[in-house]
Amino acid sequence: MDAGVMGSGTRSDMAVSARTTSALAAGWVLRSAVAADIEVIAELRATVMRADLERLGRYDEHRVRQRLRDSFSSQHTSIIMIDGEPAGCVTVRPAESRQWLEHFYLAPHCQGRGLGSAVLRTVLERTDAQGVTVALNVLQGSAARRLYERHGFVVEAQDPIDVFMMRPPGSMASTPVNG
Repeated sequence: MDAGVMGSGTRSDMAVSARTTSALAAGWVLRSAVAADIEVIAELRATVMRADLERLGRYDEHRVRQRLRDSFSSQHTSIIMIDGEPAGCVTVRPAESRQWLEHFYLAPHCQGRGLGSAVLRTVLERTDAQGVTVALNVLQGSAARRLYERHGFVVEAQDPIDVFMMRPPGSMASTPVNG
């Protein structure tokens, strides 16, 4: 999720012009993650996932952070910046014949305002250009599932905790502008 946001190689900061009416979603930038970002992202993950993990009886304040630390890759992660401050992150890493979209978190005050759709649209435009399928998993009952469905993801498999979704290249058929 890096030519730019995804693929391999070096990424530079890049401004993204989002197609949305939300001021929040219009003024964001992706920057390459660095090792020093790991603890900020681990805290963001713990905050964002807490309600869903508690609902599923799976929240552990140490494990939620450690799972991020164990899988963090600055090479494949971008930090979402607004006004010079981190507002979230997204990782797209190669795996088999796919790209895995993971660690896509937005600070609570940035959710529900079009930013997630704007970032996801940018990521998917790049994977489409590469002709690659994108896969992800989302927790059962998570509101994020609706975001992914609006952007062409379909369920591949599920279990009591996770829903595994995929999106073939070019599946952005009717993605709403205001997301």
